[in-house]
Amino acid sequence: MLDKFVIKVLAKLEPELAHNLVLYPLKLGISAKFVKLSSADAARLKTRIWGLDFANPLGLAAGFDKNAEGMSAVLKSGLGFTEVGSVTPLAQAGNPKPRLFRLPQDQAVINRMGFNNAGADVIAKRLARFRQKNPRAGQVSELGRGRPKTALGPVGVNIGKNRHSSDALADYSQCVRKLAPLADYLVVNVSSPNTVGLRDLQRAAALPQLLQAVKAARHAVCKEFSPPILVKLSPDLAPGQLEEVADIILAEKIDGAIISNTTTQRPAHLHHGAVARETGGLSGQPLFDQSTRQLASMYRLTNGKVPLIGVGGIASGHAAYAKICAGASLLQLYTALALQGPWVMGRILTELAACLTRDQFHCVADAVGIKHRGKA
Repeated sequence: MLDKFVIKVLAKLEPELAHNLVLYPLKLGISAKFVKLSSADAARLKTRIWGLDFANPLGLAAGFDKNAEGMSAVLKSGLGFTEVGSVTPLAQAGNPKPRLFRLPQDQAVINRMGFNNAGADVIAKRLARFRQKNPRAGQVSELGRGRPKTALGPVGVNIGKNRHSSDALADYSQCVRKLAPLADYLVVNVSSPNTVGLRDLQRAAALPQLLQAVKAARHAVCKEFSPPILVKLSPDLAPGQLEEVADIILAEKIDGAIISNTTTQRPAHLHHGAVARETGGLSGQPLFDQSTRQLASMYRLTNGKVPLIGVGGIASGHAAYAKICAGASLLQLYTALALQGPWVMGRILTELAACLTRDQFHCVADAVGIKHRGKA
């Protein structure tokens, strides 16, 4: 009853105001445990990627905690990891409001936020304070680099370029120099549809140089450990473009990819005519099939050698399991959390554990990409 009441109240508020109200107690460090698993399920859901330990494979996608204000509270809720940002070198206000729209009948959201954030300097200070309270424990990664581990769970940092910047490589490199020493992993976001020209960085003519610049910046500032570098991709890439990106990821030895960001496409079956025509990226249930197909394609194109984070339309344990079978080692959610509340996290993980148990998988890693081996 509390679940339904809170969601009903928040649903009546302007979407960005509702988001800020939910984030406010997290900024104050007020948290609640929303994930309660049996010991058997908890053991089954543990996984290890990039030398990092994840209590479970479900994390919070970038966009919710843009300014690294609620990391502790988010992780204490029971998620396996969280991702802050997107972060740009300089603070920026983002696009004019309104810029966030609900499509509840479609279990979807459209946003055109535009990388609104406090800037790399402010966010670096917040991450540094978080690290003081949650120190890393040294460990050696599967990649041969010294890696940290946080007691609460890994924290990723998603980086981008400022809206009016004419030098994308400089922007990303600056973010890396300031944030890489504080991150458990870095995400190079080249796929948001809400910054003009950003998606052009996914092209074969631009992506290798960008990733080389990011790696060089990481090497310059990370001496004891090097956070893995991931690239976040658009679901709107054509098959040939996706193949080019996969080749670049392998050639540049990039550590992982996030599949996928929001889509500019609008499926014909969307219920909300006027709202559905708003510009921006569509997320949630209508994105599930598209993003999962792309996830499976990327897994095949990289021969399962590159860990993938699956995101897009996850609202149940069965959807989460489908992503894992298609090739995801980790998962992220946002829209389902926004529309259904934090209780959805526990439901997803409980159902996911049941799927793994049913199919006799001892852990998440055993099921990753099983679809491509003809067993699911």
